[in-house]
Amino acid sequence: MPHHSPTLARLAMTVLQPGFDGTAPPNWLRRALSEGLGGAVLFARNLADPAQTAELVAGLRRENPAVVVAVDEEGGAVTRLEARAGSSWPGNRALGVADDAERTERVAREIGRLLAAADITLDYAPVVDVNANPANPVIGIRSFGPDPELVARQTTAWITGLQGAGVAACAKHFPGHGDTVTDSHHALPTVHADLELLRERDLPPFRAAVKAGVQAVMCGHLLVPALDPGNPATLSRRILTGLLREEMGFDGMLVTDAIEMGAVAALHPPGEIAVRALAAGVDAICVGVSSAGGESVYALRDAIVRAVHDGRLPEERLAEAAGRVLALAGWYAGNAAARDARKTPDGRGGRDPLGEGEELGLQAARAAMRVTVAGDRTASPPVLSRPPLVVDIAPRLNLAIDPSTPTGLVGAVSELLPGTTGHTVAAETAGLPDLSDHRRPLVLVAHDAPRHAWVRDLLSQAVGLRPDAIVIETGLPGEPTGAVHIATHGISRVSARAAALWLTGGQ
Repeated sequence: MPHHSPTLARLAMTVLQPGFDGTAPPNWLRRALSEGLGGAVLFARNLADPAQTAELVAGLRRENPAVVVAVDEEGGAVTRLEARAGSSWPGNRALGVADDAERTERVAREIGRLLAAADITLDYAPVVDVNANPANPVIGIRSFGPDPELVARQTTAWITGLQGAGVAACAKHFPGHGDTVTDSHHALPTVHADLELLRERDLPPFRAAVKAGVQAVMCGHLLVPALDPGNPATLSRRILTGLLREEMGFDGMLVTDAIEMGAVAALHPPGEIAVRALAAGVDAICVGVSSAGGESVYALRDAIVRAVHDGRLPEERLAEAAGRVLALAGWYAGNAAARDARKTPDGRGGRDPLGEGEELGLQAARAAMRVTVAGDRTASPPVLSRPPLVVDIAPRLNLAIDPSTPTGLVGAVSELLPGTTGHTVAAETAGLPDLSDHRRPLVLVAHDAPRHAWVRDLLSQAVGLRPDAIVIETGLPGEPTGAVHIATHGISRVSARAAALWLTGGQ
Protein backbone atom coordinates (compact mmCIF):
# COMPACT_ATOMS: atom_id res chain seq x y z
CA MET A 1 0.00 0.00 0.00
CA PRO A 2 1.63 3.27 -1.02
CA HIS A 3 1.80 6.13 1.46
CA HIS A 4 -1.17 8.44 1.03
CA SER A 5 -2.27 11.74 2.45
CA PRO A 6 -4.76 11.72 5.33
CA THR A 7 -6.98 13.94 3.17
CA LEU A 8 -7.20 11.33 0.42
CA ALA A 9 -7.96 8.56 2.92
CA ARG A 10 -10.70 10.72 4.45
CA LEU A 11 -12.25 11.41 1.04
CA ALA A 12 -12.26 7.66 0.35
CA MET A 13 -13.96 7.00 3.71
CA THR A 14 -16.58 9.69 3.04
CA VAL A 15 -18.02 7.85 0.01
CA LEU A 16 -18.65 4.54 1.83
CA GLN A 17 -22.04 3.51 3.30
CA PRO A 18 -21.55 0.11 4.99
CA GLY A 19 -23.93 -2.06 6.95
CA PHE A 20 -22.81 -3.74 10.16
CA ASP A 21 -23.91 -6.37 12.68
CA GLY A 22 -25.36 -5.75 16.12
CA THR A 23 -27.78 -3.34 17.79
CA ALA A 24 -25.01 -0.96 18.91
CA PRO A 25 -22.16 0.49 16.82
CA PRO A 26 -19.21 -1.94 16.88
CA ASN A 27 -15.79 -0.51 17.81
CA TRP A 28 -14.49 -0.63 14.22
CA LEU A 29 -17.47 1.43 13.05
CA ARG A 30 -16.92 4.06 15.75
CA ARG A 31 -13.29 4.32 14.70
CA ALA A 32 -14.15 4.52 11.00
CA LEU A 33 -16.70 7.28 11.69
CA SER A 34 -14.10 9.26 13.62
CA GLU A 35 -11.86 8.89 10.54
CA GLY A 36 -14.51 10.38 8.26
CA LEU A 37 -16.72 7.42 7.27
CA GLY A 38 -19.52 9.24 5.46
CA GLY A 39 -22.42 6.83 5.84
CA ALA A 40 -23.92 3.75 7.43
CA VAL A 41 -26.93 1.71 6.39
CA LEU A 42 -29.31 0.12 8.90
CA PHE A 43 -31.08 -3.22 8.44
CA ALA A 44 -33.73 -5.01 10.50
CA ARG A 45 -30.91 -6.95 12.20
CA ASN A 46 -29.76 -3.69 13.80
CA LEU A 47 -33.16 -2.47 15.00
CA ALA A 48 -35.14 -3.73 18.01
CA ASP A 49 -37.53 -0.89 18.89
CA PRO A 50 -37.84 2.90 18.44
CA ALA A 51 -35.86 3.81 21.57
CA GLN A 52 -32.97 1.48 20.70
CA THR A 53 -33.00 2.69 17.06
CA ALA A 54 -32.74 6.33 18.18
CA GLU A 55 -29.90 5.46 20.60
CA LEU A 56 -28.05 3.52 17.89
CA VAL A 57 -28.21 6.50 15.50
CA ALA A 58 -27.20 8.88 18.30
CA GLY A 59 -24.16 6.63 18.89
CA LEU A 60 -23.20 6.92 15.20
CA ARG A 61 -23.63 10.72 15.27
CA ARG A 62 -21.48 11.09 18.39
CA GLU A 63 -18.54 9.85 16.29
CA ASN A 64 -19.44 11.81 13.13
CA PRO A 65 -22.33 14.31 13.39
CA ALA A 66 -22.52 14.55 9.57
CA VAL A 67 -22.86 10.79 8.97
CA VAL A 68 -25.50 9.92 6.38
CA VAL A 69 -27.59 7.26 8.16
CA ALA A 70 -29.61 5.37 5.54
CA VAL A 71 -32.32 2.69 5.66
CA ASP A 72 -34.65 0.88 3.22
CA GLU A 73 -38.07 1.95 4.50
CA GLU A 74 -40.31 1.60 1.46
CA GLY A 75 -43.45 0.67 3.39
CA GLY A 76 -45.31 -2.53 2.54
CA ALA A 77 -43.08 -5.54 1.90
CA VAL A 78 -39.76 -3.76 2.41
CA THR A 79 -39.56 -2.37 5.93
CA ARG A 80 -36.65 -2.31 8.35
CA LEU A 81 -38.08 -0.34 11.27
CA GLU A 82 -41.25 -2.46 11.35
CA ALA A 83 -39.88 -5.79 10.08
CA ARG A 84 -40.95 -7.69 13.20
CA ALA A 85 -44.64 -6.78 13.14
CA GLY A 86 -45.09 -5.82 9.49
CA SER A 87 -45.48 -2.34 8.05
CA SER A 88 -48.08 0.23 9.06
CA TRP A 89 -48.25 1.20 5.36
CA PRO A 90 -49.54 -0.90 2.46
CA GLY A 91 -46.65 -0.19 0.04
CA ASN A 92 -46.28 1.37 -3.40
CA ARG A 93 -48.53 -0.86 -5.51
CA ALA A 94 -51.42 -0.28 -3.10
CA LEU A 95 -50.86 3.48 -3.31
CA GLY A 96 -50.71 3.23 -7.10
CA VAL A 97 -53.93 1.21 -7.35
CA ALA A 98 -55.76 3.91 -5.36
CA ASP A 99 -53.83 6.65 -7.24
CA ASP A 100 -54.62 9.42 -4.75
CA ALA A 101 -51.55 11.69 -4.85
CA GLU A 102 -52.57 13.63 -1.75
CA ARG A 103 -52.91 10.43 0.29
CA THR A 104 -49.58 9.14 -1.04
CA GLU A 105 -47.91 12.37 0.05
CA ARG A 106 -49.41 12.05 3.54
CA VAL A 107 -48.28 8.41 3.84
CA ALA A 108 -44.73 9.32 2.80
CA ARG A 109 -44.72 12.21 5.26
CA GLU A 110 -45.66 9.81 8.07
CA ILE A 111 -42.85 7.45 7.01
CA GLY A 112 -40.58 10.50 7.09
CA ARG A 113 -41.69 11.27 10.65
CA LEU A 114 -40.96 7.70 11.70
CA LEU A 115 -37.40 8.07 10.36
CA ALA A 116 -36.99 11.63 11.64
CA ALA A 117 -37.85 10.46 15.16
CA ALA A 118 -34.76 8.22 14.96
CA ASP A 119 -32.62 10.99 13.34
CA ILE A 120 -32.18 8.94 10.12
CA THR A 121 -30.86 11.03 7.21
CA LEU A 122 -31.82 9.10 4.08
CA ASP A 123 -34.54 6.68 3.03
CA TYR A 124 -33.51 4.40 0.14
CA ALA A 125 -37.03 4.95 -1.26
CA PRO A 126 -39.20 5.32 -3.24
CA VAL A 127 -38.94 2.56 -5.83
CA VAL A 128 -39.79 4.44 -9.04
CA ASP A 129 -39.37 1.48 -11.40
CA VAL A 130 -42.26 0.92 -13.80
CA ASN A 131 -43.22 -2.73 -13.25
CA ALA A 132 -43.71 -3.44 -16.95
CA ASN A 133 -43.08 -7.19 -16.64
CA PRO A 134 -45.58 -9.12 -14.46
CA ALA A 135 -42.98 -11.91 -14.12
CA ASN A 136 -40.52 -9.54 -12.39
CA PRO A 137 -39.27 -11.46 -9.34
CA VAL A 138 -37.91 -8.58 -7.27
CA ILE A 139 -39.92 -5.39 -7.99
CA GLY A 140 -43.60 -6.39 -8.35
CA ILE A 141 -45.70 -4.72 -5.65
CA ARG A 142 -42.72 -2.53 -4.69
CA SER A 143 -43.55 -0.51 -7.83
CA PHE A 144 -46.44 1.95 -8.02
CA GLY A 145 -47.59 0.12 -11.17
CA PRO A 146 -47.07 -0.65 -14.87
CA ASP A 147 -48.01 2.80 -16.23
CA PRO A 148 -45.23 5.44 -16.46
CA GLU A 149 -47.54 8.43 -15.98
CA LEU A 150 -49.09 6.93 -12.85
CA VAL A 151 -45.64 6.01 -11.49
CA ALA A 152 -44.35 9.54 -12.19
CA ARG A 153 -47.37 11.11 -10.42
CA GLN A 154 -47.00 8.87 -7.38
CA THR A 155 -43.21 9.35 -7.32
CA THR A 156 -43.60 13.13 -7.12
CA ALA A 157 -46.14 12.86 -4.29
CA TRP A 158 -44.03 10.37 -2.31
CA ILE A 159 -40.82 12.41 -2.57
CA THR A 160 -42.66 15.61 -1.65
CA GLY A 161 -44.14 13.95 1.44
CA LEU A 162 -40.96 12.30 2.70
CA GLN A 163 -38.70 15.31 2.11
CA GLY A 164 -41.39 17.56 3.59
CA ALA A 165 -40.72 15.70 6.85
CA GLY A 166 -37.04 16.64 6.57
CA VAL A 167 -35.72 13.22 5.50
CA ALA A 168 -33.94 12.74 2.16
CA ALA A 169 -35.57 10.50 -0.47
CA CYS A 170 -33.71 8.25 -2.92
CA ALA A 171 -35.34 7.28 -6.25
CA LYS A 172 -34.36 3.75 -7.32
CA HIS A 173 -33.26 1.69 -9.31
CA PHE A 174 -31.94 3.90 -12.15
CA PRO A 175 -32.40 3.54 -15.12
CA GLY A 176 -35.33 1.19 -14.29
CA HIS A 177 -35.57 -2.34 -12.87
CA GLY A 178 -39.20 -2.91 -13.90
CA ASP A 179 -38.78 -4.91 -17.10
CA THR A 180 -36.55 -7.71 -15.77
CA VAL A 181 -37.06 -11.40 -15.07
CA THR A 182 -33.88 -11.75 -12.97
CA ASP A 183 -33.42 -10.72 -9.33
CA SER A 184 -30.20 -8.66 -9.16
CA HIS A 185 -29.52 -10.07 -5.69
CA HIS A 186 -28.61 -13.30 -7.51
CA ALA A 187 -27.47 -12.45 -11.06
CA LEU A 188 -27.20 -9.59 -13.54
CA PRO A 189 -30.57 -8.75 -15.13
CA THR A 190 -30.76 -7.46 -18.71
CA VAL A 191 -33.34 -4.91 -19.85
CA HIS A 192 -33.95 -5.74 -23.52
CA ALA A 193 -36.00 -2.64 -24.39
CA ASP A 194 -34.90 -0.33 -27.20
CA LEU A 195 -33.97 3.29 -26.57
CA GLU A 196 -37.36 4.67 -27.59
CA LEU A 197 -39.20 2.36 -25.16
CA LEU A 198 -36.81 3.21 -22.31
CA ARG A 199 -37.40 6.92 -22.90
CA GLU A 200 -41.18 6.50 -23.02
CA ARG A 201 -41.57 3.99 -20.19
CA ASP A 202 -38.66 3.69 -17.75
CA LEU A 203 -37.16 7.16 -17.61
CA PRO A 204 -40.20 9.48 -17.03
CA PRO A 205 -40.53 8.61 -13.30
CA PHE A 206 -36.84 9.41 -12.78
CA ARG A 207 -37.29 12.71 -14.62
CA ALA A 208 -40.26 13.41 -12.30
CA ALA A 209 -38.10 12.56 -9.27
CA VAL A 210 -35.35 14.97 -10.40
CA LYS A 211 -37.95 17.68 -11.02
CA ALA A 212 -39.42 17.08 -7.54
CA GLY A 213 -35.99 17.79 -6.04
CA VAL A 214 -35.12 14.26 -4.95
CA GLN A 215 -31.90 14.40 -2.91
CA ALA A 216 -30.53 11.00 -3.97
CA VAL A 217 -30.80 8.41 -6.73
CA MET A 218 -29.80 4.75 -6.44
CA CYS A 219 -28.56 3.03 -9.59
CA GLY A 220 -29.54 -0.56 -10.28
CA HIS A 221 -27.26 -3.48 -11.07
CA LEU A 222 -28.74 -3.81 -14.58
CA LEU A 223 -27.39 -4.35 -18.06
CA VAL A 224 -29.26 -2.04 -20.45
CA PRO A 225 -27.72 -2.69 -23.89
CA ALA A 226 -29.65 0.15 -25.55
CA LEU A 227 -27.83 2.57 -23.23
CA ASP A 228 -24.50 0.75 -22.73
CA PRO A 229 -23.94 -2.75 -24.12
CA GLY A 230 -20.65 -3.23 -22.24
CA ASN A 231 -21.29 -2.24 -18.60
CA PRO A 232 -24.05 -2.62 -16.01
CA ALA A 233 -25.57 0.73 -15.00
CA THR A 234 -23.59 0.76 -11.73
CA LEU A 235 -20.32 0.87 -13.70
CA SER A 236 -21.49 2.86 -16.74
CA ARG A 237 -20.27 6.41 -17.22
CA ARG A 238 -22.56 6.66 -20.23
CA ILE A 239 -25.64 5.92 -18.09
CA LEU A 240 -24.70 7.63 -14.80
CA THR A 241 -22.84 10.70 -15.99
CA GLY A 242 -24.06 11.04 -19.59
CA LEU A 243 -27.76 10.29 -19.07
CA LEU A 244 -28.54 11.00 -15.40
CA ARG A 245 -26.20 13.94 -14.76
CA GLU A 246 -25.74 15.69 -18.08
CA GLU A 247 -29.01 14.97 -19.88
CA MET A 248 -31.46 14.70 -16.97
CA GLY A 249 -29.78 17.35 -14.80
CA PHE A 250 -29.51 15.41 -11.54
CA ASP A 251 -26.95 16.97 -9.20
CA GLY A 252 -27.73 15.17 -5.94
CA MET A 253 -26.06 12.13 -4.37
CA LEU A 254 -25.88 9.02 -6.54
CA VAL A 255 -25.55 5.79 -4.54
CA THR A 256 -25.03 2.19 -5.67
CA ASP A 257 -27.29 -0.67 -4.73
CA ALA A 258 -25.45 -3.02 -2.35
CA ILE A 259 -22.22 -4.06 -4.08
CA GLU A 260 -22.19 -7.58 -2.63
CA MET A 261 -25.30 -8.43 -4.69
CA GLY A 262 -24.70 -11.26 -7.15
CA ALA A 263 -25.35 -9.08 -10.21
CA VAL A 264 -22.03 -7.23 -9.83
CA ALA A 265 -20.15 -9.32 -7.25
CA ALA A 266 -19.65 -11.96 -9.96
CA LEU A 267 -17.93 -9.42 -12.26
CA HIS A 268 -15.20 -7.90 -10.06
CA PRO A 269 -13.84 -7.89 -6.48
CA PRO A 270 -15.51 -5.31 -4.16
CA GLY A 271 -12.68 -2.76 -4.35
CA GLU A 272 -12.74 -2.83 -8.14
CA ILE A 273 -16.52 -2.36 -8.22
CA ALA A 274 -16.19 0.65 -5.90
CA VAL A 275 -13.45 2.25 -8.03
CA ARG A 276 -15.26 1.68 -11.32
CA ALA A 277 -18.58 2.93 -9.90
CA LEU A 278 -16.93 6.13 -8.63
CA ALA A 279 -15.22 6.64 -11.99
CA ALA A 280 -18.61 6.22 -13.72
CA GLY A 281 -20.15 8.98 -11.62
CA VAL A 282 -21.36 7.36 -8.38
CA ASP A 283 -20.92 9.35 -5.13
CA ALA A 284 -21.60 6.72 -2.47
CA ILE A 285 -20.90 3.00 -2.29
CA CYS A 286 -23.52 0.97 -0.40
CA VAL A 287 -22.17 -2.24 1.15
CA GLY A 288 -24.85 -4.21 2.98
CA VAL A 289 -22.52 -6.69 4.68
CA SER A 290 -19.19 -5.89 6.36
CA SER A 291 -16.62 -8.20 7.92
CA ALA A 292 -16.77 -8.59 11.71
CA GLY A 293 -13.84 -6.29 12.38
CA GLY A 294 -14.55 -3.84 9.56
CA GLU A 295 -11.55 -5.06 7.53
CA SER A 296 -13.70 -5.13 4.37
CA VAL A 297 -14.53 -1.42 4.76
CA TYR A 298 -10.89 -0.44 5.18
CA ALA A 299 -10.02 -2.61 2.18
CA LEU A 300 -12.50 -0.58 0.09
CA ARG A 301 -10.95 2.66 1.34
CA ASP A 302 -7.48 1.41 0.41
CA ALA A 303 -8.59 0.26 -3.05
CA ILE A 304 -10.04 3.73 -3.75
CA VAL A 305 -6.86 5.49 -2.56
CA ARG A 306 -4.69 3.14 -4.62
CA ALA A 307 -6.79 3.86 -7.74
CA VAL A 308 -6.19 7.61 -7.25
CA HIS A 309 -2.44 7.02 -6.91
CA ASP A 310 -2.45 4.81 -10.00
CA GLY A 311 -4.26 7.45 -12.03
CA ARG A 312 -7.34 5.23 -12.59
CA LEU A 313 -9.63 7.48 -10.51
CA PRO A 314 -9.11 11.25 -10.74
CA GLU A 315 -8.80 12.85 -7.32
CA GLU A 316 -11.22 15.59 -8.47
CA ARG A 317 -13.89 12.92 -9.16
CA LEU A 318 -13.40 11.44 -5.65
CA ALA A 319 -13.53 14.93 -4.10
CA GLU A 320 -16.72 15.70 -6.06
CA ALA A 321 -18.31 12.45 -4.83
CA ALA A 322 -17.38 13.15 -1.20
CA GLY A 323 -18.69 16.70 -1.63
CA ARG A 324 -22.10 15.39 -2.72
CA VAL A 325 -22.27 13.07 0.33
CA LEU A 326 -21.47 16.03 2.60
CA ALA A 327 -24.00 18.19 0.72
CA LEU A 328 -26.72 15.62 1.48
CA ALA A 329 -25.72 15.69 5.16
CA GLY A 330 -25.90 19.49 4.96
CA TRP A 331 -29.39 19.38 3.43
CA TYR A 332 -30.51 17.16 6.31
CA ALA A 333 -28.97 19.48 8.92
CA GLY A 334 -30.71 22.43 7.28
CA ASN A 335 -34.13 20.74 7.49
CA ALA A 336 -34.21 20.28 11.26
CA ALA A 337 -37.32 22.44 11.53
CA ALA A 338 -39.28 20.13 9.19
CA ARG A 339 -38.48 17.21 11.50
CA ASP A 340 -40.46 18.63 14.40
CA ALA A 341 -42.71 15.56 14.62
CA ARG A 342 -45.35 17.41 16.65
CA LYS A 343 -46.26 19.68 13.75
CA THR A 344 -49.36 19.03 11.69
CA PRO A 345 -48.88 18.65 7.92
CA ASP A 346 -49.59 22.38 7.43
CA GLY A 347 -46.77 23.22 9.87
CA ARG A 348 -48.97 25.02 12.41
CA GLY A 349 -48.41 22.66 15.34
CA GLY A 350 -51.24 21.41 17.54
CA ARG A 351 -52.23 17.77 17.97
CA ASP A 352 -49.64 15.02 17.70
CA PRO A 353 -50.00 13.83 14.07
CA LEU A 354 -48.32 10.49 14.80
CA GLY A 355 -51.75 9.39 16.03
CA GLU A 356 -53.00 9.88 12.47
CA GLY A 357 -50.62 7.22 11.21
CA GLU A 358 -52.60 4.12 12.02
CA GLU A 359 -55.86 5.45 10.62
CA LEU A 360 -54.15 6.80 7.49
CA GLY A 361 -52.37 3.48 6.87
CA LEU A 362 -55.64 1.56 7.18
CA GLN A 363 -57.41 4.04 4.92
CA ALA A 364 -54.68 3.61 2.28
CA ALA A 365 -54.86 -0.20 2.54
CA ARG A 366 -58.65 -0.18 2.19
CA ALA A 367 -58.51 2.09 -0.85
CA ALA A 368 -56.30 -0.48 -2.60
CA MET A 369 -58.42 -3.57 -1.86
CA ARG A 370 -60.34 -5.11 -4.76
CA VAL A 371 -63.01 -7.68 -3.89
CA THR A 372 -64.55 -10.08 -6.42
CA VAL A 373 -67.50 -12.26 -5.41
CA ALA A 374 -68.30 -15.34 -7.50
CA GLY A 375 -71.88 -15.85 -8.61
CA ASP A 376 -73.94 -13.71 -6.26
CA ARG A 377 -72.40 -10.29 -6.72
CA THR A 378 -74.52 -8.82 -3.91
CA ALA A 379 -72.62 -10.76 -1.21
CA SER A 380 -71.25 -8.39 1.41
CA PRO A 381 -69.52 -8.63 4.78
CA PRO A 382 -69.48 -10.19 7.24
CA VAL A 383 -68.32 -13.13 5.14
CA LEU A 384 -66.76 -14.79 8.19
CA SER A 385 -68.76 -15.28 11.36
CA ARG A 386 -66.81 -18.28 12.72
CA PRO A 387 -63.03 -18.73 13.22
CA PRO A 388 -61.56 -20.02 9.94
CA LEU A 389 -58.58 -22.13 8.98
CA VAL A 390 -56.10 -19.77 7.27
CA VAL A 391 -53.73 -21.56 4.87
CA ASP A 392 -50.81 -19.36 3.84
CA ILE A 393 -49.27 -20.70 0.60
CA ALA A 394 -46.01 -18.84 0.95
CA PRO A 395 -43.42 -18.73 -1.84
CA ARG A 396 -40.01 -17.49 -0.69
CA LEU A 397 -40.01 -13.72 -0.77
CA ASN A 398 -37.09 -12.03 -2.53
CA LEU A 399 -33.93 -10.94 -0.73
CA ALA A 400 -34.95 -7.28 -0.55
CA ILE A 401 -37.50 -8.37 2.06
CA ASP A 402 -36.37 -9.34 5.54
CA PRO A 403 -36.99 -13.07 5.95
CA SER A 404 -38.94 -12.59 9.19
CA THR A 405 -41.46 -10.13 7.70
CA PRO A 406 -44.91 -11.67 8.34
CA THR A 407 -47.86 -11.68 5.92
CA GLY A 408 -49.98 -11.09 8.99
CA LEU A 409 -53.28 -12.63 7.81
CA VAL A 410 -53.51 -15.28 10.52
CA GLY A 411 -52.80 -12.74 13.26
CA ALA A 412 -55.18 -10.14 11.83
CA VAL A 413 -58.08 -12.62 11.56
CA SER A 414 -57.29 -14.15 14.98
CA GLU A 415 -57.57 -10.74 16.63
CA LEU A 416 -61.12 -10.41 15.34
CA LEU A 417 -62.13 -14.09 15.52
CA PRO A 418 -60.29 -15.86 18.37
CA GLY A 419 -59.92 -19.57 17.65
CA THR A 420 -58.65 -18.96 14.11
CA THR A 421 -55.91 -21.46 13.20
CA GLY A 422 -53.13 -21.05 10.68
CA HIS A 423 -51.16 -23.43 8.49
CA THR A 424 -48.22 -22.39 6.29
CA VAL A 425 -47.29 -24.29 3.13
CA ALA A 426 -43.72 -23.11 2.77
CA ALA A 427 -42.22 -24.97 -0.18
CA GLU A 428 -43.01 -26.47 -3.57
CA THR A 429 -42.75 -29.97 -2.09
CA ALA A 430 -45.40 -29.46 0.60
CA GLY A 431 -49.07 -30.29 0.22
CA LEU A 432 -52.29 -28.89 1.63
CA PRO A 433 -53.53 -29.70 5.13
CA ASP A 434 -56.82 -31.57 5.64
CA LEU A 435 -59.60 -29.33 4.28
CA SER A 436 -62.47 -31.76 4.75
CA ASP A 437 -64.20 -30.03 7.68
CA HIS A 438 -66.77 -27.99 5.78
CA ARG A 439 -68.09 -26.49 9.00
CA ARG A 440 -64.87 -24.53 9.33
CA PRO A 441 -64.51 -21.59 6.91
CA LEU A 442 -61.38 -21.70 4.76
CA VAL A 443 -59.18 -18.70 3.90
CA LEU A 444 -56.35 -19.25 1.38
CA VAL A 445 -53.55 -16.67 1.25
CA ALA A 446 -51.14 -16.40 -1.70
CA HIS A 447 -48.48 -13.94 -2.82
CA ASP A 448 -47.86 -13.41 -6.54
CA ALA A 449 -49.72 -16.63 -7.44
CA PRO A 450 -49.53 -15.89 -11.20
CA ARG A 451 -45.71 -16.10 -10.98
CA HIS A 452 -45.57 -19.47 -9.17
CA ALA A 453 -47.04 -22.54 -10.88
CA TRP A 454 -46.97 -24.61 -7.67
CA VAL A 455 -48.89 -21.91 -5.78
CA ARG A 456 -51.51 -21.75 -8.56
CA ASP A 457 -51.81 -25.55 -8.53
CA LEU A 458 -52.37 -25.69 -4.77
CA LEU A 459 -54.92 -22.86 -4.93
CA SER A 460 -56.79 -24.60 -7.71
CA GLN A 461 -56.70 -27.92 -5.83
CA ALA A 462 -57.95 -26.25 -2.62
CA VAL A 463 -60.76 -24.36 -4.38
CA GLY A 464 -61.73 -27.61 -6.16
CA LEU A 465 -62.14 -29.29 -2.77
CA ARG A 466 -63.69 -26.23 -1.15
CA PRO A 467 -65.57 -23.96 -3.61
CA ASP A 468 -66.61 -21.90 -0.56
CA ALA A 469 -62.97 -20.87 0.06
CA ILE A 470 -62.02 -17.21 0.42
CA VAL A 471 -58.81 -16.38 -1.49
CA ILE A 472 -56.60 -13.44 -0.50
CA GLU A 473 -53.83 -12.40 -2.91
CA THR A 474 -51.23 -10.09 -1.34
CA GLY A 475 -49.11 -9.62 -4.49
CA LEU A 476 -49.99 -8.96 -8.12
CA PRO A 477 -53.34 -10.68 -8.74
CA GLY A 478 -54.28 -12.93 -11.64
CA GLU A 479 -57.78 -14.22 -12.46
CA PRO A 480 -59.97 -14.14 -9.32
CA THR A 481 -60.70 -17.57 -7.85
CA GLY A 482 -62.73 -18.83 -4.88
CA ALA A 483 -66.14 -17.78 -3.55
CA VAL A 484 -64.68 -14.42 -2.55
CA HIS A 485 -61.36 -13.12 -3.91
CA ILE A 486 -59.61 -10.19 -2.21
CA ALA A 487 -56.59 -8.54 -3.85
CA THR A 488 -54.83 -6.41 -1.22
CA HIS A 489 -52.01 -5.27 -3.56
CA GLY A 490 -49.76 -5.22 -0.51
CA ILE A 491 -48.08 -7.52 1.98
CA SER A 492 -48.06 -5.64 5.27
CA ARG A 493 -49.64 -5.68 8.69
CA VAL A 494 -52.07 -2.94 7.68
CA SER A 495 -53.12 -4.66 4.41
CA ALA A 496 -53.82 -7.84 6.39
CA ARG A 497 -55.87 -5.87 8.92
CA ALA A 498 -57.90 -4.19 6.16
CA ALA A 499 -58.76 -7.60 4.63
CA ALA A 500 -59.60 -9.13 8.03
CA LEU A 501 -61.88 -6.22 8.92
CA TRP A 502 -63.71 -6.51 5.60
CA LEU A 503 -64.21 -10.25 6.04
CA THR A 504 -65.61 -9.91 9.55
CA GLY A 505 -67.81 -6.92 8.80
CA GLY A 506 -65.67 -4.59 10.90
CA GLN A 507 -65.08 -2.41 7.79
